[in-house]
Amino acid sequence: MELLLETVALFCLKLAYETEDSSPILRDDLLMSDYEREVFGLLVRRGDVGAIQSKVRECLNLAMESLGGADKPLGREMHRLSAEFSDARTMEQLDAPLNSLKEYLKDIQ
Repeated sequence: MELLLETVALFCLKLAYETEDSSPILRDDLLMSDYEREVFGLLVRRGDVGAIQSKVRECLNLAMESLGGADKPLGREMHRLSAEFSDARTMEQLDAPLNSLKEYLKDIQ
């Protein structure tokens, strides 16, 4: 799950900060320091669903802003997927919405 969380964060930050004329954002970039696999790993081991959701929500908000908000077509779908992720109450319930977010973010890159 840690890798999946890191991937969602990476795709969000790429969407928010990457431009055509800049170098790509990578997993080892300073921008990713708060969203590294080890950071998520600690939260996963603790089973801290709320902290995981909060950390991912930070990235999702940046991505949503770059899409123009929930009023825009891409933003509406991301908002829907984000709500499903936020509704999860257990670690197991995070999997499906997290995978959906990852696939959506990958598609719109």
